[in-house]
Amino acid sequence: MQQLVILGATGTIGRNTLDVASRHPQKIQVVGVSANRDDAGLFAICQEHRVGWAAMADEAAAQRLQLRLREAGLPTKVLSGAQGLCELAALPEATTVMAAVVGAAGLLPTLAAVEAHKRVLLATKEALVMSGQVFMDALRNSRAELLPIDSEHNAIFQCLPPGSHCGQTPRGVRRLILTASGGPFRTLPMEAFATVTPAQAVAHPNWTMGQKISVDSATMMNKGLELIEAARLFDLPSARIDVLLHPQSVIHSLVEYDDASFLAQIGSPDMRIPIAHAMAWPERFESGAASVDLAEVARMDFEAADLARFPCLRLARESLEAGGTAPAVLNAANEVAVEAFLHEQAAFLDIAACVESTLEAMDSAGLAQPNCIESVLAADAWARAHAAQHLGVSHA
Repeated sequence: MQQLVILGATGTIGRNTLDVASRHPQKIQVVGVSANRDDAGLFAICQEHRVGWAAMADEAAAQRLQLRLREAGLPTKVLSGAQGLCELAALPEATTVMAAVVGAAGLLPTLAAVEAHKRVLLATKEALVMSGQVFMDALRNSRAELLPIDSEHNAIFQCLPPGSHCGQTPRGVRRLILTASGGPFRTLPMEAFATVTPAQAVAHPNWTMGQKISVDSATMMNKGLELIEAARLFDLPSARIDVLLHPQSVIHSLVEYDDASFLAQIGSPDMRIPIAHAMAWPERFESGAASVDLAEVARMDFEAADLARFPCLRLARESLEAGGTAPAVLNAANEVAVEAFLHEQAAFLDIAACVESTLEAMDSAGLAQPNCIESVLAADAWARAHAAQHLGVSHA
């Protein structure tokens, strides 16, 4: 039986993971869960699933959770802070860790799971984007197993030759094609971008996601981060990874082989499909997702991504090709800008402008090469401070 820890249990991925796990009680036991500040949400999960361990990034929230558990007579042990999340990720009894903490906060606990030799189900793309080679080196030096959860990377993984593993260049593959819905602004007149509101940006046409990833989808930074992640996961250069808009979100990605044949993974836009695939791999089991009715879909459209409309995608590819600390700087500046936008402290167009400004200032910052986790975190901290200064917002 798999002993499962879910990092980010109160988020969209976390709740979908709990749903899939609950369908297979003879195969999966949830032994640990974490959240950032939502102690009420995590308490409800602890109560329903009777988990042995819980961790909260926020110290005050951890104290509130401890009190709730004590009053309910539940024996769940509570950990707190960044160290608590890392301890939970490396829990000795855990065999599998779902890494679904949003943003840079997920890096250290995901690395802790890798270093503890777990099967890591990777939904925290920022961990790979930020740390790149450091992360992949840790994976190669560990007995850990990495399986991708992002629908696009999971689709690619499903289409690769048998015996393929993350971190290894797949045999006979010419290129990877990541598909993107284009988000809510695929056809919006570009002159309207100046007045886009957070409510408009988070209203994704196909997927139900958290606020940050929804904004990233609207700017297509999400696809840019996935581009960088794909290069790390499948050990391929930028030139062999393409992005196509596919508004129906039925084909989740494609693999083109050297003989010019394509393999594609098709499924409904439901994150329980890649979650169930990774949890059951190399077998299959029921996910709870509905099947795609191809007759109802009727058509599948594809178009090239417009980089003038979506400059964040261009910036992400440039960062991948620049290497070094550029991906970490890109990610950090974007997180600051998106947070400012969601709090109405910045305009929608400020997001790409802030990221570009931060990347341009990087060369004069004297950042060290990202050959250890400390240098990655230093680049992240510098980029956050620069981005906050650019936007004129406070930086914690």
